[in-house]
Amino acid sequence: MKNVVIGTAGHVDHGKTMLVKALTGIETDRLKEEKKRGITIEIGFAYVDFDNGERAGIIDVPGHEKFIKNMLAGAGGIDLAMLVVAADEGFMPQTVEHLGILQLLGIQKGVVVITKTDMVEEDWIQVIREDVADHVKGTFLENAPVVEVSAYTGKGIQELKALLQEMVAQVGAKNTHRPFRIPIDRVFSVEGFGTVITGTLIEGQLHVGDEVCIYPRELESRVRNLQVHGNDVQTAYAGQRVAVNLANLKKTDLTRGDVLAKPHSMGKTMMLDVRLTVLPQSERVVENNMQVHLYHETRSMLCKVVLLDREELGPGESCFAQLRLAEELCAKAGDRFVIRFYSPLETIGGGVILDPSPVKHKRHDPKVLEAIKVRESGSAADLVLQCVTEQGAKFQTRKAMLKALTMPEPEFDQELQNLLADGSVVEYAKDRYLAASTLDALGDTLTALLQEYHRANPLQPGMRKDEVRQKLMKGLDVPSSDGILALLEQAGRIQTSSQHVALAGFEVQYSPKLKKLRDQVEEIYRQAGFEVPAVDEVYQKFASDRDACRQVVEAMLADETLILASSQLFFHRENYEKALAMVRDHFAHNDTLTLAQFRDLLGTSRKYALPLLEYWDRIKVTRKVGDNRVLIEK
Repeated sequence: MKNVVIGTAGHVDHGKTMLVKALTGIETDRLKEEKKRGITIEIGFAYVDFDNGERAGIIDVPGHEKFIKNMLAGAGGIDLAMLVVAADEGFMPQTVEHLGILQLLGIQKGVVVITKTDMVEEDWIQVIREDVADHVKGTFLENAPVVEVSAYTGKGIQELKALLQEMVAQVGAKNTHRPFRIPIDRVFSVEGFGTVITGTLIEGQLHVGDEVCIYPRELESRVRNLQVHGNDVQTAYAGQRVAVNLANLKKTDLTRGDVLAKPHSMGKTMMLDVRLTVLPQSERVVENNMQVHLYHETRSMLCKVVLLDREELGPGESCFAQLRLAEELCAKAGDRFVIRFYSPLETIGGGVILDPSPVKHKRHDPKVLEAIKVRESGSAADLVLQCVTEQGAKFQTRKAMLKALTMPEPEFDQELQNLLADGSVVEYAKDRYLAASTLDALGDTLTALLQEYHRANPLQPGMRKDEVRQKLMKGLDVPSSDGILALLEQAGRIQTSSQHVALAGFEVQYSPKLKKLRDQVEEIYRQAGFEVPAVDEVYQKFASDRDACRQVVEAMLADETLILASSQLFFHRENYEKALAMVRDHFAHNDTLTLAQFRDLLGTSRKYALPLLEYWDRIKVTRKVGDNRVLIEK
């Protein structure tokens, strides 16, 4: 299941919180002061359930200019934006600022929601639409849908919900193969449980029992309990809003802005190399050595901007810069950030982190600028990753990649190991590699394949592994294909047994009619003991429902309620286990077993005893030696 977080944005009192409540039924304002003042102060959380069974998290951010810091703490984790504009006011200062922040954070998809439409005439709404079109021109929302709603009357709410469902389906999947990372946005204590943090899991997977590290303080802890949308889970995945109950830490040990991550997966820094962009609508010019407020994920701090190739950066301009921080920060290349003017506080610009742990640079140094440009446009690791990715599902080997690249072997090996460590590349079998994106694509294809299979074969526990290999990984050997399936199972996408592959969480569901039929068939075999009827005789008993009976018998064979000893003779699991126990007891006192002895143990005839002995020979429980059987299984 895809995990997507939707975020609100917009001016104070434009109806963001009421809109979220209308969509979800959840009140996100939880503080007494919020309820008293009627405005959102802290970020709030909810979730929306769609008609297709999917669920998306929602972050409701404050719109007041005094709480932009809180807005930024929530906005960093969103995938899809709802820019809220009140019909009675139109675009306002914080609407403009929030839109700029969303742009700087790299949000790619969103919708404009015109609220409070019940408070104005229809003609005025058209004026607001034109106002919206003017303000979003040149942004990611330029061609975005515009929906008119009223949280008070319910107008447009269902249409908006349906649109969000469509847009959520278009959001790309997160990388679940990298080390887990959660920027902490809230810390509190729960009586009887201890310290709990909340945040958006932006990378990887987190499991109950995992060892964790709190950066930058490097405090060690362990996950005692996990919740997603208020429900206990064993595993959380990238893109989900999570609450994590931590062992051996006090509330005072943590604060918003800390990062919960896999031990040894992050480093601390006091400098960042970045691509810095000033917003086109900014009225400020960024001067070299200017002090600003830096916002990264849920953290904020003061920093100094060192422009590396100029003295100032004007509205709409972009350049390489080095941010020199007042405090330690943990970040990764590719992370987004925002800067705001020191006083008065207003958003100036932001950009992307290119190097999270650089050395101190000299300004106007061509070598420095070229090195940062290479890091921005493509590193050795990028080249290796590209090589793996280009091969897609052709299952790249180290030898083949070395042949395709003109890179020194030691450097290649180091970069490959780095890509494996951060989850961009996975090794699914010895010297066999896939890009994580390719693995995700294989997972998508397999998911669709299994969804269709489950629809057509609802009583089967899953598709047989050999069929999956033929359709999805043709030409790949069994150990390698099993390695890919194991990775997809670890990612929570599928579940496997010795013979079958199914969607994660799939369970066989019987209709009342088929459940009754299964009970009747099972009773026939249970009561038959060791003298079971031929399967054709069973089918004949249900001649009017022969096809349904065949499906039920096949399902019982698949879930091993019935054991197939021969093409016609199946034994109920309970009776089969009794027979096996008799044989083991016999071998506890004897070295060999004859057919006659086994027949007498069962109290039946050769017709039923021989198929069981031959079945045990095939599965290596016994071995025939002359006219005797000896025990292989110990």
